[in-house]
Amino acid sequence: MDRKEIAESLKWDLSGLYESDEAWEKAYASFEEKYANYDYSAFQGKLADKKVLLDFFKMEEEFSRMAEKLYVYASMRHDEDVRVSKYNSYLAKMGSFLSKVYASMAFVEPELTALSDGALNAFIADPDFKDYDYRLSRVVSSKAHVLCEGEEKLLALASDVTRDFRSIFMMLDNANLNLPKNTIDGEEVQMSHGLYGLVLHSTNRKERESWFKKYYEAYIKLIDSITQTYYGNVKSDIFYKEARKYNTCLEKALDGEDVSPVVYNNLIETIHSALPTMHRYISLRKEILGYETQHMYDIYAPLVENADIKLPFEEAYDLIIKGLAPLGKEYQALLKKGKDERWIDVMENDGKRSGAYSTGVYDSHPYVLLNYQETTNDIFTIAHEMGHSIHTYQSNEGQAYAKSQYTIFLAEIASTVNEVLLMKYLYKNTDDKNVKKYMLNYYMDMIRATMFRQTQFAEFEQIAHAKAESGEPLTKENLCETYYELNKQYYGEGIEHDQEISYEWARIPHFYTSFYVYKYATGIISAISIVKRILTEGESAVKDYFEFLRGGGSTDPVSILKKAGVDLTTKAPFETAMQEFAETLAEFEKLL
Repeated sequence: MDRKEIAESLKWDLSGLYESDEAWEKAYASFEEKYANYDYSAFQGKLADKKVLLDFFKMEEEFSRMAEKLYVYASMRHDEDVRVSKYNSYLAKMGSFLSKVYASMAFVEPELTALSDGALNAFIADPDFKDYDYRLSRVVSSKAHVLCEGEEKLLALASDVTRDFRSIFMMLDNANLNLPKNTIDGEEVQMSHGLYGLVLHSTNRKERESWFKKYYEAYIKLIDSITQTYYGNVKSDIFYKEARKYNTCLEKALDGEDVSPVVYNNLIETIHSALPTMHRYISLRKEILGYETQHMYDIYAPLVENADIKLPFEEAYDLIIKGLAPLGKEYQALLKKGKDERWIDVMENDGKRSGAYSTGVYDSHPYVLLNYQETTNDIFTIAHEMGHSIHTYQSNEGQAYAKSQYTIFLAEIASTVNEVLLMKYLYKNTDDKNVKKYMLNYYMDMIRATMFRQTQFAEFEQIAHAKAESGEPLTKENLCETYYELNKQYYGEGIEHDQEISYEWARIPHFYTSFYVYKYATGIISAISIVKRILTEGESAVKDYFEFLRGGGSTDPVSILKKAGVDLTTKAPFETAMQEFAETLAEFEKLL
């Protein structure tokens, strides 16, 4: 469909950022002129002075707010039709100019770190620095891991060599994988990552098996190269762990977001205790599907058919507003505001970026990109992305700019809260037994994929790094053996652990941002606890939830999450999520 054919009411309105491309170009020219000629040296070597430091923070904020507004507009215009060269040019100009400016301000963090604890703590206690106290406290806590100026320069120079393993993997994964052709519904097509996921969710078992085997065959052919790439990434982590004087790679990675390793360990320990329930679910899948032997390529096969909810966007959105009623009238009003004020770009069009996302800047409301189709999954996608947007909206409302941006650790919680609430609403408000089973199956698969599978990934990363940190080289044999044993531990005896699955670690791009995937698991665990509180305690829990949404990046993310009544340094929220999975499984079994 051509974008011109889509109703204006279904397109986002970007006038809150810039009225037109011409207005953007004028703003960019002014921005570039001001900051290309800015005298950054006026701050260098002088940040110990209170007035100079405050002036720098104010200049930095003004620069960042202008840059974000320019960049987000250019990015969204680009995503409307990625073929339009003008918007590619906008993004290229922004990227090039921002790199130059950030290089001019590279002196800031080393200079702040060089200040004494006494000087930094005095700034932190000063009311004039109330918007920057958490940032400065992080400087204090990082001092033990910052080196002298010469060593810091060496580490910066080394980063080009030691931080490029993700790019190497992506080249192998996209350019060199050489996936063959295969069939979908009897028609020959070129295999791709996206189609692989689609086929594994299909009802055609022979095609699932064929795609599974051929897909992994491509990775097996590249396993030596991928092994060395991953090992190089782990060795890079060890190098920086040693250089920065951390005890483990895990400790260093989590310190970047101010999260205690206790959270990571709680996750793995509690998931282990819930594995018998996971095994029961896997065995039940085998029974329902009627297979003598269940294979890994059967794990995404649908258990309930002909229960998909097909609604036009307007009706789907009204359904979401009703489903999220437990969050209160204020939340529902924000959902309505988002639709009425055209925060959302709804329909697919020729050249539009695929998928969905939420984005935004401090000086405007958030925006959502969709490619809406009339499916249950797309209805949940609306709820998910609006969860992100309302989180951003509330953070911007509740915090000064310097404290408004929440971390990735918190990013998936509000979106998942919306999905869980919507699922429970749909389950409760239907008499159709098939739809009820479909919703429970949807929920269990969400938990399996997001909580159990991502924890399996997280445990693999922990074991692989521990091996390398102890001096054991990583090889294709010990990496595949480690992953295969974890797969057996997580999925149990109700499934055949096909040999190909031992290579699954080799296709996970997130492993090149080490110790990242656990956040998906803690996100759904936190959301489950929040929803349970809201549905049992009502208004008081909603009030606490809004406090969390408005927390932004005002302090460490674990403390912000505590505002919603979730303390991940204890095992309580993890155990609540395990209980939810067990209860959902029991309810599903009752309906069979």
